[in-house]
Amino acid sequence: MTETAGKGRVEGRLPSMTDVAQVAGVSHQTVSRVLNDHPSVREETRTRVLEAITQLGYRRNSAARALVTRRTRTIGILTTGSALYGPASTAVAVEEAARERGYFVSLASVRSFERARLREALDHFMSQGVEGIVVIAPQDDVAAAVESIETGLPVVMIAALDSEPARSGTIAIAVDHRLGAYRATQHLLDLGHDTVVHLGGPVDWFDARQRERGWREALEERGREVPDVVRCDWSARSGYEAARRLGRRVRAGGGPTAVFAANDQLALGVLRALWEQGVDVPGDLSVVGFDDIDGAAYFVPSLTTVSQPFVSLGRRCLQALAEAIEGAEVGRRLLIEPMLVLRASSGPPRSA
Repeated sequence: MTETAGKGRVEGRLPSMTDVAQVAGVSHQTVSRVLNDHPSVREETRTRVLEAITQLGYRRNSAARALVTRRTRTIGILTTGSALYGPASTAVAVEEAARERGYFVSLASVRSFERARLREALDHFMSQGVEGIVVIAPQDDVAAAVESIETGLPVVMIAALDSEPARSGTIAIAVDHRLGAYRATQHLLDLGHDTVVHLGGPVDWFDARQRERGWREALEERGREVPDVVRCDWSARSGYEAARRLGRRVRAGGGPTAVFAANDQLALGVLRALWEQGVDVPGDLSVVGFDDIDGAAYFVPSLTTVSQPFVSLGRRCLQALAEAIEGAEVGRRLLIEPMLVLRASSGPPRSA
């Protein structure tokens, strides 16, 4: 520590929980437990941490209340700040579910999931005495960064992981994207289409990989040809560019008869490109999306899509977090079932 320790400043800044941990010779997790009056801390360790807090002049807004009540009724929500429909809707759903259960919410947005940035966000939460943390982690690097740091608190990660989280104390919960894509592809095959082309999302997104997996499984189960994935980003423009190429094939008489787009924005771009080329939907080409965004029912034609139950996701997330905070055993990986919404953009091929 520097000579300014004990004066409420450390190297020109306010002291953090990390500084307290260094002075007391304990872990960041132990400091958090002392501040939250956790019963598992030995008395001599508690005394050492409290002395370090006094020496540094460390303060947090909710410390006094937490020490008296042992509860702050506050949770942290960590997001990537994405404006995309899925992550943004998830954040809203979790916040609403928290208020329903009587929790206060502290929100932190981290666009770069470097370890230092993540540590800053977690310190922000700890300074407010959060009892648990929800992380909206749609991408590989987000989930990896979160699992690399020990918080000492229950963590619910909203991520469509392929397996259980590596770190104990972390719960993964997500919409079952694989099942939704599987049902969307089955629907098109049941209509009489020989196979289905997939416009896939970015490969570093859990959701995109799970949706691709469900599409592939449905085709393989029926013994159908599995076309190469048309790789896109999540934007309508990306869907538009891909569909311009598909539309030319359809007009030439050798194109696909069904497309499953990894999200509704891609599907919107597809519909625009097909309309410009005079390709009839669904007569010449059926189109199915994923998300059921606001307005999907008013696309021309209205879009068949997979609806994500964000309200249920938020409530299940808070239920799992609340149970973990109370010390109950909670499943490590939980999935919420989506629903296929049938509209006018999907139908049998003309040859059926």
